Amino acid sequence: MHNEQEYIDHLYARVDALRGQAASAVEEAQTPTGNTQQARVERDVLVAERSGQLAALNAVDGSLCFGRIDLADGTTHHIGRIGIREDDRVDPERTPLLVDWRAPVARPFYLATGHTPMGLRRRRHITTQGRTVTELHDELLDLGDTERTGHEDPTGDAVLLASLNAARTGRMSDIVRTIQAEQDRIIRAPHRGVLVVEGGPGTGKTAVALHRAAFLLYEHRELLARRAVLIVGPNPAFLAYIGEVLPSLGETGVLLSTLAELYPGLEARGTDSPRAAAVKGHAEMAEVLRLAVRARQRVPEPGEPLVIPHDDGDLVLDWHTADEAREAARATRLPHNLARPHFVFRILDALTAQLVERIGADPYGGPNLLGPDDVAQLGKAVAANPAVHAAIAGLWPRLTPEEFVADYLAEPTGLSEEDAAAVRRPVTSPADWTPADVPLLDEAAELLGEDDSAQRAAAEAERQERIAYAEGVLEVARGSESFEFEDTESEILAAHDIIDAERMAERHEETDHRTAAERAAADRTWAFGHVIVDEAQELSPMAWRLLMRRCPTRSMTLVGDPVQTAAEAGVGSWEDILAPYVEDRWEHTRLGVNYRTPSEIMELAAAVVRAEHPGFEPPSSVRSTGVRPWARRAAGELPAAVAREAAARVPEEGRLAVIAPRRLHEALAALLPGVAAGAEPDLTRHLVLLDPRQAKGLEFDRVLVVEPADFGTSDLYVALTRATQSLGILHEAPLPRALEEALSA
Repeated sequence: MHNEQEYIDHLYARVDALRGQAASAVEEAQTPTGNTQQARVERDVLVAERSGQLAALNAVDGSLCFGRIDLADGTTHHIGRIGIREDDRVDPERTPLLVDWRAPVARPFYLATGHTPMGLRRRRHITTQGRTVTELHDELLDLGDTERTGHEDPTGDAVLLASLNAARTGRMSDIVRTIQAEQDRIIRAPHRGVLVVEGGPGTGKTAVALHRAAFLLYEHRELLARRAVLIVGPNPAFLAYIGEVLPSLGETGVLLSTLAELYPGLEARGTDSPRAAAVKGHAEMAEVLRLAVRARQRVPEPGEPLVIPHDDGDLVLDWHTADEAREAARATRLPHNLARPHFVFRILDALTAQLVERIGADPYGGPNLLGPDDVAQLGKAVAANPAVHAAIAGLWPRLTPEEFVADYLAEPTGLSEEDAAAVRRPVTSPADWTPADVPLLDEAAELLGEDDSAQRAAAEAERQERIAYAEGVLEVARGSESFEFEDTESEILAAHDIIDAERMAERHEETDHRTAAERAAADRTWAFGHVIVDEAQELSPMAWRLLMRRCPTRSMTLVGDPVQTAAEAGVGSWEDILAPYVEDRWEHTRLGVNYRTPSEIMELAAAVVRAEHPGFEPPSSVRSTGVRPWARRAAGELPAAVAREAAARVPEEGRLAVIAPRRLHEALAALLPGVAAGAEPDLTRHLVLLDPRQAKGLEFDRVLVVEPADFGTSDLYVALTRATQSLGILHEAPLPRALEEALSA
């Protein structure tokens, strides 16, 4: 113990030195030493680099080193969350003070067994509290080794079981100390194509996906730091729950987002009915929206031409002229807004030709009397006529995705009467947008095209202002020259001799120093280097279209469990999700060990699923608590009974979750201390109120499931499998038959 403490002290001394160097570098860089563009760029880059290093060092401080491997040749390596060198010299021949858990040399720490020791003699797990070593657990892998330390762990499971039995904190912790062999193989799987990680409750699939993100960033730092990694979670509470895992592994540059946040500038917080969400998620909506965009490309009715007032006499736009212009614009195969100029130019040309024919026609039948300059002048007058542009806007309007989708939802087309009624609603404010609208907005943005002419014009105007300012500066410099040598050629170079105004303006353009994740969050068209999707089975076909656009290389890790599919629009089947994009070119792996849910609870939950799916095989639990789930009927006083049970069972350490139907939340919140109905749950509180879908992916020490008859099979399965210690059920309506039979078995 003493020797390990000395080593840990030495490690932290080095970390403190690195932290001090990084902080000093940031402070020094922020002190202006020059005001040239190059100096500012160098300063900003240095601040960004050192700030990132400082954030990583601060994040891993809690449990920096967690293991040691002793090789048969006498070599020893300490394993930790990040790699640390003895000094600033980069020398591949020198053993670092601390080996990053992702490095190849650290892999035997996770995979070695007595049967396959991988060159190890001993594996040591180091437990610390802050900077103090509290426990050591040794596993002997060389059975011929007679040396004993007094810290031997006969089974090698002590650290894992201690982690599983520890009180929950409301935040997911990393599993870097206890990664199991089947998990390690997934974490380190090659970075190519689509990897599907399927696993039931408690198998650690989310933790595996997060550690895979950290591993890929380590292995492919240059690529993924530039393109960023996107992690998509089911709801904000889940993202808050997992938010500390990657920073604890030294990674701070990953974008965590829900589907509702993947349309920049919009936070979709509204709610849809289940039927509306399902309709919006259908794959057919892509074609429905495409046809709806085409329907906004109109022409006058045959025999009812548009009459447009003009100074030189009314102009007439008929069906034939407009239809020719429309077909020519569509033939470009450009998105709606980008094809619009082709339509506009043809209409302007046709109207100008009409005017030229009227004004310049030779009464004696000869050629038109107007010359090219006259024709050009008439064309400019037509193009400047507001009435002409109003007529064109009525036929082929410039549309934003928000305007288009809002108009569509107000009066849906291309759907059955029942489906149209389900999605029909006004969108009058940003608060009206729902998560199911985000894929529609993204699809609309693709169909419409992003007309950035206004932004480009503004940028050019700003550039011209900088050039004008630079010209003024150079003019002042010229006027300030000495006239001592005005009759002779001066050998002294002035600013205007070596730089012109345009070059000077370019040097003063601001450089974007945001991280790749920050830039990606603001750019709808960003292509991520890798995408990880949790609860992937819940996403609709339209949501998958959005995500596949975000990852054109199809480098993805999809995590989920088809048995837990609850969303009406959820695809559920991996084949149905992936076939449209990668056909059968994807890899599937399954995690079969349940580390979270005790066997007593898992047997009950599995019996509920088997009633509907007789062949269902749940993951096998590695632990038992000896505490059987219980159920109690509370006729006529359900909210009060829940409040009493919760008050008696809230742990001093750990978390209690009450999982109940939404219809009961308001009544329950009124009786449960510190709980607010409708608000995002604060998972760090000792008592939390959720519905089953909010509880997906989360875990609690104790769980009370309320009125299970309200839940479908998948929702009930989720609710029953959130507990690590004990499960209770309170109900007023009769229990589902399968649950009642399982409880009485």
